[in-house]
Amino acid sequence: MRHKFALAAFFSVAVLSGCATQMPDQNQAQLQAAGSSQLQPQLVIAPKVEDVPAHALPFKGKLLSGDPSILPPAVAMSLSDTSPVTFTYREELTHDDYHVPLIISWMDPADWEGAPTGDIGVTAFASLSVSAGDIVLGDYTAKEHASKSYNLYLQPTHKEVDDAALAAVRQRIDEKLYKDEARLAQAAARAVKSSTASAGK
Repeated sequence: MRHKFALAAFFSVAVLSGCATQMPDQNQAQLQAAGSSQLQPQLVIAPKVEDVPAHALPFKGKLLSGDPSILPPAVAMSLSDTSPVTFTYREELTHDDYHVPLIISWMDPADWEGAPTGDIGVTAFASLSVSAGDIVLGDYTAKEHASKSYNLYLQPTHKEVDDAALAAVRQRIDEKLYKDEARLAQAAARAVKSSTASAGK
């Protein structure tokens, strides 16, 4: 009888010990599941840039300064090495990241449930100058900000946010060009006519 009682007690302790060792793993799995079920951090671009289909400008221009692989689409579609009209383009990026210290994140139950623990922020600045010789036909600047929060389970890369900010600022430059393209086309036509007349003398 004593032997049966001791055996039962042994199995009871073993079961309780097994439950105790499994509980942290089960809790962690539940927390991870809760985190993954939260809405994923969203990429935010403000202010909203109008989604205008890109098209070439009604004139051609030579890229005087800038990287041809990172131009606004309207400019990239309007390049010519023989045009008297020139484009000068540049971009800059600044970062303003924010994060909750890791020790605080680990202590906050909300963070284990997928609450934001930081934010990657990027501001893109761009400038475009359209000229004909010493005459500036148009100057355009734009600044766009993109950001994305992250949590303990999902962390975006800087490149992802950089690319979003750059795409937005290029689209903003295009937007300004399209609003001014009729005037620019007339000015560019005069510049081409003047250049042709000078070459014919």
